[in-house]
Parts: sequence; C-alpha cells; structure tokens
Amino acid sequence: MIRKITMGFIAAAAVTAFAFTTAKKASTTYTVDTKATTATWLGKKVTGEHTGGISVSKGNIISDGKNITGGTLEFDMNSITCTDLTDPNYAGKLVGHLKSEDFFSVEKNPTSKFEITKATKKDANNYDVTGKLTIKGITNEITFPAMIKMDAKTMVTIAKITVNRTKFDIKYGSASFFESIGDKAISDDFELNVNVVASAK
Repeated sequence: MIRKITMGFIAAAAVTAFAFTTAKKASTTYTVDTKATTATWLGKKVTGEHTGGISVSKGNIISDGKNITGGTLEFDMNSITCTDLTDPNYAGKLVGHLKSEDFFSVEKNPTSKFEITKATKKDANNYDVTGKLTIKGITNEITFPAMIKMDAKTMVTIAKITVNRTKFDIKYGSASFFESIGDKAISDDFELNVNVVASAK
C-alpha cells in the first residue's frame, strides 16, 4: 500500500512538472528586427505640419501563443529626421530644435522607451495595447489600438500612437500654456506611426 501511494505521488509530481515545463515553453519572445522596423512621426501646428522618422534601437514582444503578455521598444532619439523639408539647412534646423531643451532634450535623454503592461485582444488581429511610455525621463501610461499578426516565427505590429507631449514636460509653442501665442501654436499631440517586425528566438 505504501509503495502504491509513493508511486502515485511520484507520478503526480512528474505530471505536474511536465505541465509546468510545457507552460513555460509556451511563452515566446520575439526580438525586434531593427532594420525591418520603421517609425515615423507627425507634428502639427496652426500653419502646417512636419513629418520625419526615428529609429527603434532594440526591443522585444512576448506572447503566450494567444495573447501579448509583455515587451519593450527603445527609440534612439539621436536618429530623429525630418522628411517634409527638402532644403537640408531648414531640415537640419528643425531637427536641431527638436533635439534641444525646448523639445526632447536629446543630449540628456538619448533614448525613449515603451514598456507593454497589458494587451487586450478585441478580435483575431486587433488589440488595445497599454503600457508605460518614457520620454525625457518622465513616464506616463498610454493606451492605443494596434494590429498584430503573429505565427510561430514572426510577429508584425502596426500602430498609430497619439502622444500628448506636454505630459512629458515639452511645452514649447503650446497654446495650453502660452495663450497669446496665436498662429505660432504647435499642437500638444504628435503622432507616432510604427511598423514593428520581430522574429522568435
């Protein structure tokens, strides 16, 4: 009788260990392909708008096979470009201003980061993604819709993210803080459009 109980206990323990191991293996980390991944920005003002790009320097997205469970994206703030101004001098001045203390203070804050804390699946490929966005060392929670397609080897994520820059102490040209700025006002919100390509390890 004792032997039967002991053997039963060992068998149960083995099954539990196998189930635990299998559950752990179900979690997959997709590493971001920084060369295939693109990110563009759009900033609007009363008299027009500007567009440009920024590089994703590294990142990963974690899935349990059905849902997104975590991940991070890091942006290289020194890589900011302007794409709508054809004159190199004007484009250079705009990029220099964006990197200055008036905006992203890139010398002191060379990277920005987004950390996924939750992803709510709405249907087969659409999610509401929530996470912590850090710009200039300031962190705020944001939520945005994203289209995510994945298989065992590859994950592609497409999202348009609206960011209120004033929440990150970027107040230059904001009518919310400078009422008399008139037609020189710059929108508090800017758009970040990302197309992330990642591969499973």
